Amino acid sequence: MTSALYPTRLPCGNRVLDLSRPQVMGILNVTPDSFSDGGRFDRRDAALRHAEAMVKAGAALVDVGGESTRPGARPVSPVEELERVAPVVEAIATELDVIISVDTSTPAVMRECARLGAGLINDVRSLRREGALDAAAATGLPVCLMHMRGEPGNMQENPQYEDIAKEVAAFLRERIEACAAAGISSERVILDPGFGFAKNLSHNLCLFKRMQVLHELGRPLLVGVSRKSMIGQVLGKDVGERLYGSLALAALAVAKGARILRVHDVAETVDVVSMIAAVEAAE
Repeated sequence: MTSALYPTRLPCGNRVLDLSRPQVMGILNVTPDSFSDGGRFDRRDAALRHAEAMVKAGAALVDVGGESTRPGARPVSPVEELERVAPVVEAIATELDVIISVDTSTPAVMRECARLGAGLINDVRSLRREGALDAAAATGLPVCLMHMRGEPGNMQENPQYEDIAKEVAAFLRERIEACAAAGISSERVILDPGFGFAKNLSHNLCLFKRMQVLHELGRPLLVGVSRKSMIGQVLGKDVGERLYGSLALAALAVAKGARILRVHDVAETVDVVSMIAAVEAAE
């Protein structure tokens, strides 16, 4: 299911991401308060071991984040975020053959992590923090732009949309244009619909169903729904019991053309992607 809308080789620092097939991005939260695995990998050695396990399981990217963006999460200072993230990025870049994505909105973190070997900037705020556009442009790295209204602390306070898919697409189109004006060409942009960010269950389900609208923007899509509350709300499952729901949505995301799946459960998701690829390749 190769898209003809964009090149299938995306330079990411000193590595290249192959977008001719769906790729799995492993989540590495070096935070004490993330919704699913907060506090498990907030020390350098534990984070490196987990990254190594995800790479062995088939992750093409490891997404390192030092600021929780769960609903109601507290803000983190740039200094604190950098102290969490930089040592982990440096260790992974030294030890592992994988593309490092940095989940950050902070200009200083973008610049320093690019210097240390990161290959992708993944920003839930779509480079809207002061100085973020310039910092991202200066790194020369590709960027992932995500849809969100407000901030994590208030984003779930009665979000409303008249047409969720069209409004998300319009927001992302505006951010692509802002990137272009700052010197970040569209060829360096990945798009994330932002499931669970300023969206209720109905919004999330409708947006997922109508994901094809976002392909009109002509950029690869990253989908991150692993273990999220939309699964818990539908299935009545706690965070630790959402694997099967996560895998169902991973398969559906691939069927709807997603190129990157951002997940906690790498090995299981790689199996899903591999089976779909085998069927698609059959004569």
